[in-house]
Amino acid sequence: MNPLQEDMENALTGSQSSHASLRDVHSINPTHLMARIESYEGREKKGISDVRRTFCLFVTFDLLFVTLLWIIELNVNGGIENTLEKEVVQYDYYSSYFDIFLLAVFRFKVLILAYAVCRLRHWWAIALTTAVTSAFLLAKVILSKLFSQGAFGYVLPIISFLLAWIETWFLDFKVLPQEAEEENRLLIVQDASERAALIPGGLSDGQFYSPPESEADSMAFSTYKIMSSVIHQ
Repeated sequence: MNPLQEDMENALTGSQSSHASLRDVHSINPTHLMARIESYEGREKKGISDVRRTFCLFVTFDLLFVTLLWIIELNVNGGIENTLEKEVVQYDYYSSYFDIFLLAVFRFKVLILAYAVCRLRHWWAIALTTAVTSAFLLAKVILSKLFSQGAFGYVLPIISFLLAWIETWFLDFKVLPQEAEEENRLLIVQDASERAALIPGGLSDGQFYSPPESEADSMAFSTYKIMSSVIHQ
């Protein structure tokens, strides 16, 4: 092929591709972008995400469930008043369940303060509560005489251990990744909105704009046709 013809074809192809890219940029719907930004900003104004609120509810369930089991244990072993005085006032590490209840209170206070009040986005608080719970329960099971006191000697330590690790799993694999993903989506949408705002002409709702061909492009195309006919002759 003649070099002059190749240059003309390259110039025409570049002009058409530039028009296509302009059409793609101007086809962005600003209304749609603004609606998505408002939806993400509305979630931020809530103060706490849905998945984080579910996590806080589960932490509350942890405390209430352990408290319920402890009250049942008090009532089974000779009445609430007598057993409460024995386990709290005359506390004995080797036979009392009161410290397991306090462990649930500790988890509740730390996790609610960190992830509901301070809205922490790190795992160190849940790591602290889970490590303390696991170490304390393992030591208590090994050293104490809970297994000789009936079914509650098995139930309370196992339930507390499982709840602590379920909280860790839920925060690490659900709460933090989902909130990070939503934040990234918001940044992407905001960036697209800023780019759309730089487009001149102020598009209306649902309007698509395609720029007309310039005179230089028309002349280039005409020149290309003339040169092609001359070359073929």
